[in-house]
Amino acid sequence: MLTPSRTPLVETYDVAMLDLDGVVYVGPDAVPGAAEHLAAVRDAGLRLAFVTNNASRPPATVAEHLSELDVPADVEDVVTSSQAAAGLLHDRLGDGGKVALLGTDGLRVALEQRSLVPVAVDDPDAQAVVSGFGPDVRWSEIMRAAVRVRDGLWWVASNTDMTFPSAFGIAPGHGVLVDTIRRFSGVEPQVAGKPARPLLEETIRRTGAERPLMVGDRLDTDIEGGRNAGVATLLVLTGVCGVADLVSARPQERPDHIGTDLGALLEAHPEPEHTDGGWRVGGWTARLDDGSLRVDGDGAPSDWWRALACAAWEHLDAHGEAADASGLTPPS
Repeated sequence: MLTPSRTPLVETYDVAMLDLDGVVYVGPDAVPGAAEHLAAVRDAGLRLAFVTNNASRPPATVAEHLSELDVPADVEDVVTSSQAAAGLLHDRLGDGGKVALLGTDGLRVALEQRSLVPVAVDDPDAQAVVSGFGPDVRWSEIMRAAVRVRDGLWWVASNTDMTFPSAFGIAPGHGVLVDTIRRFSGVEPQVAGKPARPLLEETIRRTGAERPLMVGDRLDTDIEGGRNAGVATLLVLTGVCGVADLVSARPQERPDHIGTDLGALLEAHPEPEHTDGGWRVGGWTARLDDGSLRVDGDGAPSDWWRALACAAWEHLDAHGEAADASGLTPPS
């Protein structure tokens, strides 16, 4: 169900590929404890790469933001879905390719760095359109891009995240816009960000990782993306994933490791034990009781989540539907 590690994860892997929103920061603020955990991880010798589906900011801006949060980062440490999208476009169009831009500076900078030419969405010479998250993108531009996609213009989407964690709550992500254009045009975009492979493949190539670990808070992007790229995954619970999401995770969305926060990188991960009627991890035992999940015991909060996941996934695989977890409250 989960992959045990007798030694801390920092000793098992050589590069941690860290999602940002919901893992390192939420909006302008650091996730509590993230800076301290990552400093300890670096001291232990694990290299960090910051991998984000958010296409709105250039890597230099992201690196500056991280450094302001006491997480030192160079531009080369940041890999964005904008860069992965620009790579896909350049592979097909080559230097000087004209790309209609439906997004903000993060996409523009990525295109220019790959010798592509950003143009307006109504430019008749555009050879493709690229879309990415941008809170200031106008509806008039969205309409024009959607019509051009319907009429045959090649479309690359930076990512398909339906939500992202903001300072004011879980907000609509770029995936909402992608879904709008897809439904109008009947066209599926080529996707650069997680869970598609290009973003993580670019990160592995850039870092030279031999034993990479994808660390994220989303099952349908970070974890599924890691599986698609053939790398191990760690789910942290500081972002959008909650009990209901975890117990209904499809096989391709299930992480190798689970931790409450980035401190899980510094921990060994115990092997779940299958007992009569349940799963035990540390001091917690999770089981089904009249169709409802219950977790009894005491111990580390991460072990509570690990036991829950094993019991929930066993039930889901056996019965085809998620168990009732409405009565569960995770330990703080």
